[in-house]
Amino acid sequence: MGRLFEGVIGHAAVTDVLQRDVVEPAHAYLLVGPHGVGKATIARRFAAGILCGDDTQCASRVLRGLHPDVVLIEPDGRAAITVEQARNAVALANLAPVEGDRKVFVLEEGGAMNDEAANALLKTLEEPTASTIFVVIAESEDDLPETVASRCRTVVFGRVGEDEISAGLLNLGVDEERAKQAARISGGRPGLAISLATRADVAAFRNVWMSVPLRLSEHPGDGYRLADEVALAAAPLMAALKERLEDEAATLEAEGGLSRAVEQRHARELKRAAIALHVSGLEVLAGFYRDVAAAQLGAPVRNPDIPAPALTRLRPRQAVRNAHRILEAIEAIEANQRPQLALAALFADIGES
Repeated sequence: MGRLFEGVIGHAAVTDVLQRDVVEPAHAYLLVGPHGVGKATIARRFAAGILCGDDTQCASRVLRGLHPDVVLIEPDGRAAITVEQARNAVALANLAPVEGDRKVFVLEEGGAMNDEAANALLKTLEEPTASTIFVVIAESEDDLPETVASRCRTVVFGRVGEDEISAGLLNLGVDEERAKQAARISGGRPGLAISLATRADVAAFRNVWMSVPLRLSEHPGDGYRLADEVALAAAPLMAALKERLEDEAATLEAEGGLSRAVEQRHARELKRAAIALHVSGLEVLAGFYRDVAAAQLGAPVRNPDIPAPALTRLRPRQAVRNAHRILEAIEAIEANQRPQLALAALFADIGES
C-alpha cells in the first residue's frame, strides 16, 4: 500500500492522513476543496487502497470504475442527486460486498444532493453497517446540510503551488518550459495542468490574457471583442481536454464499461473545465493588476515578463480596484453567468480606468 498515492501531484498532508486510514477507515469522509485540485482522483485511490491492499489488478479495476464494490453516485442527467438515488444507495449499503469485506460509495458531486437525498442518506451515515464506507466530495462543507457534513470526517484540499505542479509535470516527462506554463495557468489545479501540459497553445492562452490590460478601452464593443479573443484562446485547450475524455470513453467501451452515466459525467467535466479555464485566465489578469500595485509600492512582482512601462499605467488604488472587480467576475462565472457577458462587462468596466 506504500505506492497508493504515487504520482499524485501535491496534497502530501492529505495523502499521509488517508494512507494511515486505509487499514481502519472511518465510516464516512467528506473531501472538500476547489474544483479540479484532485479530490476525485485521490478518492478513487483511497477506495482502491481500502478494497485492494497491494493487489494492483484489483486497484486498476477500481480506478477504471469496474470494481463491483465501488458504487459511484452521481447526478441523474445534469440535475441533482435525487432522493431515489440516495434510497437506492441505502439499500445497497445493507447488502454484503461482492468480492471482499467492504464496499465504498463515492459521491463525486456530493454538493449536487438535494435536501431529500441528503436526508435519505442521513440514517445510514448515523448508523452505518460495518462493511460500508462513504466518500463524499464537495467544494465546501456548506454545500451539504450540516447534519450530513457533521457525520463525516472532513479532509480539506487546497490549491497546489506552481512550483510543485511544475515539478510533478517534469516527473511525468513534460518539457520544462511547457510544464511551467501549464502550472502557471492551471490556478493550482493539478488535473487541469496535466491535461494542458501536452499543448503548445498553453503559452498563447496566457499571453492573450496578459495582453488584455494594454488593449482595453471605454468602448463596449471592444469589451465584446476581447471576450471573443480570450474564448478563442481557450478553444485549443478545451479540445485537448475533450480528446482525453474521448480516449477514456473509448477505453471503457472496449472494456464494456461505457454507459450513459459516464457520458453525462464527461459532459459535466467539460463544462467545469471551461469554467476553470475562464477562472484561470481571470486569475492571470488579476495577477497583472497585483503586480502593478506591487511594483509601485516596492514589493516584488510575480510576472517578470510584464513590460516595465505597463506597471505604471495605473495608480495602485485603481489596480487593486480592478483586481477586486475581476474577483467579482470570477464569482459570476462560477455562478453560471454566461462567460461572454460577464467578461465583456468586466472589460468595459476596467477599461474606464
